[in-house]
Amino acid sequence: MQRTLLVPGLDGSDAPHWQHWWAVTDPSALMVDLSNPSHPDPETWEAELAGLLLQHPDSILVGHSLGAILSARVLARWPQLRVRAALLVAPAEPSVSPRTSPFGRIPETELPVPVILAASRNDPWMRFSQARSLSQVWGAELSDLGLAGHVNVASGFGPWPEGKALRDRLLAGGGRSEKRVAS
Repeated sequence: MQRTLLVPGLDGSDAPHWQHWWAVTDPSALMVDLSNPSHPDPETWEAELAGLLLQHPDSILVGHSLGAILSARVLARWPQLRVRAALLVAPAEPSVSPRTSPFGRIPETELPVPVILAASRNDPWMRFSQARSLSQVWGAELSDLGLAGHVNVASGFGPWPEGKALRDRLLAGGGRSEKRVAS
């Protein structure tokens, strides 16, 4: 079974977050359990995600917030990992908070798999202009979510079927039609 690995951000994605909803409604989905979600360590989180990708080759990553940045870091650092595609939702600029600043600079390299970057125009964790620039650098399709805040519970997001639709678009060849899927 092809897995959808849900990569949460800072403090995790407990109910009623859309990632939690996705994990309980989609039998192919698996919530990534990252160590100490309130005090993230980039090296530890990278190793944990890479290890899970080795256990579930050809998975689709669905990262939210710092989980989107973590996913991009792993894809940039280990392009040889077998990942089918990535949906990166509301990426968080690490410098916004002292709790996330250990993640340092966001990778600025083309990612080796098809990617959709879903961004909001009023996200307090990343300006839309920065998300647009990242989508270009990463070679990602940009999905403009409009005024969706940080696409989290505080922004009114519980169940989010549109997220599954974006994942399905990746499976159908969206993200970057000219880029080959890593194998």
